[in-house]
Amino acid sequence: MGDVAATIRIMPVSVDTDLKALNERLIAALPEGSEFGTSKEDPIAFGLKAIMMVVLVGDLEGGTEKVEEALAAVEGVESVTVTEVGRPV
Repeated sequence: MGDVAATIRIMPVSVDTDLKALNERLIAALPEGSEFGTSKEDPIAFGLKAIMMVVLVGDLEGGTEKVEEALAAVEGVESVTVTEVGRPV
């Protein structure tokens, strides 16, 4: 057993969403047993940007499910998608 690093794409509800404030709310919402790694803004189209966040989670049953649910419940989040899962470097 160990940790896995999950890269997660978080789409905001609109182009006007304050991504810095949203990022802070996302970090605060991470459930127990997970740890914030890094985040960056990723341009999508027409001024819309996603937040690409790396979260470390225990290599346990359920994987990233609790993290996904917690992030999806944050105000200002349209969708949450895990794009990659692997061992942290």
